[in-house]
Parts: sequence; structure tokens; C-alpha cells
Amino acid sequence: MSSERRFIPLAEPDLRGNEQAYLCECIRSGWVSSSGSFVTDMEGRLAQLVDTKYAVATSSGTTALQLLLAAIGIKRDDRVIVPDWTFAATINAVIHAGAVPVIVDVHPDHWSLDADLVDVELGETKRSGGAIGAVIVVDPMGLPADVDALIEVCRRHGVPLIEDAAGSLSSLYRGKPTGGLTDAGILSFNGNKLVTGGGGGAIVTNREDWANRARHLSTQARDGDRYAYDEAGFNYRLTNLNAAVVVAQLERMDEMRKMRRAIAAAYNDALAGRDDLKQAPAPNWADWNAWMYVVKTASAAEADRLTAHMHSQGIGARPFWQRLSEQRPYQAYRCRLKGVSERLSGTLVSLPCSSNLNTTEINRVIAALASWRGKPLAW
Repeated sequence: MSSERRFIPLAEPDLRGNEQAYLCECIRSGWVSSSGSFVTDMEGRLAQLVDTKYAVATSSGTTALQLLLAAIGIKRDDRVIVPDWTFAATINAVIHAGAVPVIVDVHPDHWSLDADLVDVELGETKRSGGAIGAVIVVDPMGLPADVDALIEVCRRHGVPLIEDAAGSLSSLYRGKPTGGLTDAGILSFNGNKLVTGGGGGAIVTNREDWANRARHLSTQARDGDRYAYDEAGFNYRLTNLNAAVVVAQLERMDEMRKMRRAIAAAYNDALAGRDDLKQAPAPNWADWNAWMYVVKTASAAEADRLTAHMHSQGIGARPFWQRLSEQRPYQAYRCRLKGVSERLSGTLVSLPCSSNLNTTEINRVIAALASWRGKPLAW
């Protein structure tokens, strides 16, 4: 079907490299499970890319985060700070680790965790005789969070800082690669990511003890070659098949990143000067991978209108995150909010930004945006 008529998906993988050849190699060799050369290759490449000593491949970004929490010693009922405005996987991993999330608001200038609020929460918790076991900062839409301020706060309070870099592989923060900026980070290779394996994730860290413990726990905490176990572990290792796809994707990562950034630049130019659609923040510390392109509308109702309009033009679009604190599974947890996530919640719409979009498809998206007019934004 021509690009003039086909429905443009919101996100689709760009599989124009060695994916098929590497998968066939797995099948020919028989190494299709959680051991194999592609798993080892992938871990080495990731550690080099994010500038850490260690990478541990996992079955998903969510399991990477849960496994990391276990590896650093988070125990049942320990408290862990998470941002109010993030994908549910962040808070779900905390809950499934047996810990208790503390929900903190994001900053209006960059939409990632507000370091000042984290500082206040850590201080008040300490004065009340409690403790926070870890802080998780998220890189929203692949945009690097402002981690320097959080690193200073967490070090002063003696709390580990984890970077949920699920969508930010190849983004840079002040010239340094995301994922490896804090005590430990996690990556995701879900089907909609810049680099995909159809699934999968990874832990990245410079802490050898955390990496070794995560690797051990990920394979059922098996002690040697016998069916003996030294604790209750997990089946969280990535298959060689998924890793083969990731390796093929990593070979083309720079090319795919360049294309996504070109698409984002075209959208930015098209939206310049509009009062009804706001682009995502572009802080001067960020060299963004353009994984997820979003526009902010005046309200959740306007976001629904824009989504319906794009669909009517044969273009995929979707309202973006809703704040966690308002949702039923998380309403009972402690929050420290100042209204930023509330104003963001449900008002953003994600647009097609896959690296295999062609010029005609990009222009169709731009034309559809041009034909829609919404209410002016107050913020």
C-alpha cells in the first residue's frame, strides 16, 4: 500500500538491518534461550554505550527495575520515591518488589523528578525516624532528566539514585550518556523503543556487587550446575533470540536516532508560533534521542479531540501519561505534589516518530496538525 493511503502507525520497529540474519544464526546454532553469544555481545555493547562497567540483560525494562531493587537490597516495606508523572511500570516494579512507593511531583521546566521536593521528602522522612531506600528518576519521552541536582540530594541523604532510562538510550545529559549517570540505571527494548528486541531490558551500573547479584537472582538464584538455590530468585534473563535483534538494532542506532531527530525537527518547525500546541521542553543540558514526540494541548478533552482528528486522517496518535496519584491502584500511597503532574496529566498527545517514516508520511502528519485548531494553552 502506498504511503499516501496507508494508516501511519504511532510506533513501529525499524528492522532493516541484520535482524533476520542474526535470528537465523540463533536457530542454526540452537542457542535460542537465555544463554548465547548475542546476550554476551549485547551486554558488552550496552555497557560501552552508557559508559558503565557492567550490563545485565533482562526480560523487560520492568523486570530490570524490579531485579535492580532486589539487588541493591530494597526490602519489603522499604519506601522508594517515584515521580508522579511516569509510565506505570516504574511504580509497579516498586510494588512487586514488596516496597512502598512515595509519589513525588515533577518539575515544570523539564517534566522529570523535582529535586527540591525530593530533598524535602527525604529530610522530613529522616526527621520522623523513617528512611527512604531509593529514589527512581525517569527520563520522560527519552528526554534526559536533570540528574545533577538529584545526585547531590541523594548523596547528601545517603540514598541510592536509580535512573529509569527505559526510552532514553543514546540521549546525552551534559555530554554524558543516559543510563549510566547515577548509581544504576535500567533500559528497555520494548517494540516501540528506538532500539528494540521485540522485548527485553537491561541493568547498567558500575557496582560489581549489584551487577553480580542481579545476574544471580535473574537465573533463579541457582547455585552452580546442580538444582540447588541459595534464595528465592527470578526467571528474568533475556533470550538469545531477543538479544540477537537488539544487537542488530544497535548496529544501526545512530542512523535511526538521526532520522528520529530529523522528524522531531520537522514537527517543531511546523508547530512554531502556535498557541494551542506546546512542544516538549528542550533544556540546554539535553541531547535528545527523539524517541517519543509529544505535543501538549490545553486539556485532556483537547488531547482526545486531537487524537480523534489524527485518526480521522489515517494517522496514529495517543494521549500520553496520566499522573499516577489520581489512579485507583496508587491512591493510597504517600504523595508530595505541587500541581505540575496534574496540569500535564492526559493533556499530551504522542505523534508518529518512527525512524522508517518517509517524507510523504511526515508531511501527512504535519498537514493533519495544520488542519486542527485547539484552545490556547494557559500553561
